[in-house]
Amino acid sequence: MHHDAYATLRVNHEAGIARVTLDNPPVNVLDVALMADLRRLLTGLRDDESVRVIVFDSADPDFFIAHVDMALVDAPDAFDGLAADTPDGVNVFQALGELLRHQPQVTIVKLAGLARGGGAEFVTAADMAFAAIGRAGIGQVEALMGIVPGGGGTQYLADRIGRNRALEVVLGAELHDARIAERYGWINRAVPADELDDFVDRLARDIAALPEGVIAAAKRAIVPADLAEGFLREHDAWAGQIVRPAAEQLIRGGLAHGAQTRDGERDLESLLRTLAG
Repeated sequence: MHHDAYATLRVNHEAGIARVTLDNPPVNVLDVALMADLRRLLTGLRDDESVRVIVFDSADPDFFIAHVDMALVDAPDAFDGLAADTPDGVNVFQALGELLRHQPQVTIVKLAGLARGGGAEFVTAADMAFAAIGRAGIGQVEALMGIVPGGGGTQYLADRIGRNRALEVVLGAELHDARIAERYGWINRAVPADELDDFVDRLARDIAALPEGVIAAAKRAIVPADLAEGFLREHDAWAGQIVRPAAEQLIRGGLAHGAQTRDGERDLESLLRTLAG
């Protein structure tokens, strides 16, 4: 089966596996179009019993999801349409992560490029993530924009890697390579880049071939942590920072100096540190 009804995704379905390739040039920013497509995809697959595993990768070898669209600073109402359908207790960005985190299928991210900010949050919300050694990078860069992660990142990190490392990731705002991310427990495993495709494909096929009911039973037994109170704290922290003049200045400055272009995104942390300094 081939799905071609998405502007920013390529979706193919075979042998119980939905393979989802993110394709939102130039750097796969998490904008309204990509968020809407991901929400529609995940919602549409929830009751599809022919799909047991969902594998996410990117059409761009350098970028998985760059981060949330920084142009939000000039269009604060851009996500209002999505927000209208957001459950109580979470903001529109947290809602995407929670949709992914509670998906009945097994969700796997194949990380071969960079994932920052909202992209890192998406990776962390998935059931499993495997990253290419020497190519993958993951980081929460928001502090360099004068804000904190607001799409579940603070809560996912504290739950996944512990409070001390979560503070290091959020306040250090550095890009972490595959080996460090594996050591911290942020991802499942760092895999040699030339073996990543085969490794994830084999794992996905093995899971999809399990006897009827095993996946559902495992996901009932190993449930995601309840982070509801933390999401409210995170949103209040993010919302309190995003309205400050310093955040607006840093975000606009980043865009003016090449953020969301391929060259600017390759070393976004240095660009933002220069502006902040």
